[in-house]
Amino acid sequence: MAVTSDTDEPVPAHRRLAAMLREEIVRGRIEPDCPLPPEERLAREQGCTPEDVRRAVEILSREGLVYTVEGRGAYVSTRAEETGGG
Repeated sequence: MAVTSDTDEPVPAHRRLAAMLREEIVRGRIEPDCPLPPEERLAREQGCTPEDVRRAVEILSREGLVYTVEGRGAYVSTRAEETGGG
């Protein structure tokens, strides 16, 4: 069953993934300065494309929840603690 928005339109995969990762971060399941799971693992486990993963990370980066390190991946920002985690 596809997740839908208030307008009954399917929610794009990258937005669903961003929401799932946001929840993990805010609840403290992924701690500040810890890496997010690798792109290929997220894509495989969540049934989406690597592009969806990149777009989800971009959303979280704009929100200040994650930062990226060239060649190493995305990490939870210390600012995520201020949003109500753990």
